[in-house]
Amino acid sequence: MAEFSNPFRPGAGHAPPYLAGRHVEREEFVRLLAQRTILDNLILTGLRGVGKTVLLDTFKPLAQARGWLWAGTDLSESTSLSEENLATRLCTDLSPFTSSVVVATGQRRIAGFGTNTETISHTLGYDALVEFYNRSPGLALDKVKAVVQHAWQALSQAPHVRGIVFAYDEAQNLADHPAKDQHPLSLLLDAFQSLQKMGLPLMLVLTGLPTLFPRLVEARTFAERMFRVLFVRSLNEEESTDAIRKPMEDAACPVELADDSVRTIVEMSGGYPYFLQFICREVFDAFIQRIDKGLRGSVPVAEIEQKLDTDFFAGRWARATDRQRELLSVIARLDGAGDEFTVQEVVEESRRTLDKPFSSSHVNQMLVTLSAQGLVYKNRHGRYSFAVPLLGRFITRQAAV
Repeated sequence: MAEFSNPFRPGAGHAPPYLAGRHVEREEFVRLLAQRTILDNLILTGLRGVGKTVLLDTFKPLAQARGWLWAGTDLSESTSLSEENLATRLCTDLSPFTSSVVVATGQRRIAGFGTNTETISHTLGYDALVEFYNRSPGLALDKVKAVVQHAWQALSQAPHVRGIVFAYDEAQNLADHPAKDQHPLSLLLDAFQSLQKMGLPLMLVLTGLPTLFPRLVEARTFAERMFRVLFVRSLNEEESTDAIRKPMEDAACPVELADDSVRTIVEMSGGYPYFLQFICREVFDAFIQRIDKGLRGSVPVAEIEQKLDTDFFAGRWARATDRQRELLSVIARLDGAGDEFTVQEVVEESRRTLDKPFSSSHVNQMLVTLSAQGLVYKNRHGRYSFAVPLLGRFITRQAAV
């Protein structure tokens, strides 16, 4: 048998061998790039494993092909500790572009006869940006606006530069800290809103969990009008099938999946790209082993679910107390557990199924705690959802053990 590497790559932010779907999201991003004045920025949000980071990576060449510079990275918790840290982040992200720009800083006389002078200049690298930030008068907001405006004035002199996209992944890590008098999230929103009102072609693209947008609106109510929000959902059946079959269409691929095997994988994955990659990788290896033994391949459902439970769900489940697990089990039994649920629905289900049901106040308190643990989240309409894809199925399997 010709050697053929397993093409599937489950992992945090790893590009799949074939990116299925996401046409609507990419078309919307291209539309936003065509704005003459930046009125709408972009938020990509969704559950873990839905492919937000991979989708964000596909936006970069779309922007660059249209003359936009692309600055950004993951937003770590340390970036959000202080306004100074956020300013450092912006200077760092701008410096790769500005470091090749030469700017004049003054004139000096040349020693000797006459009045000849020469221009003093330097490149606008990271140190120069930080120095400009420190020398600028005013509060941190004034300084950030000054340094970004200064950088854009230099960059805009280059031909075919349309603007700058500031793209930040894991943006749910952004937060204000009123107790410490530090407001980096508000600073970011205030700075970009002000710079965009001045006509600067600077666009924010933020990617994060569903807690991101409510946090932005809580910090600054105008954020509701500042962003176009795209909720990245799981793939439909056709897209999921393409994500499975396309990587195996290579003539050298020794594995061929029957339609029933593909349907099984689609159902197991729920259409979530991470789970599609995880399951397909396991199926590929299992099929190779059976083919080597002269046997017909089949999807080892129980074995894959056990490995998925151990690798993906167990760590999150272990953080919950016994009473929290009992509440999560009640939620998993709801008809709408895979979508949305309310406190009242949880209370009523607990009365039907538990000897010691939950009160409304108790459910509210526990959901706040579970939200902080990243197991559920509250949307803008006051309804809750599981924050981890397919968590309900995992809980159901645990109850059956």
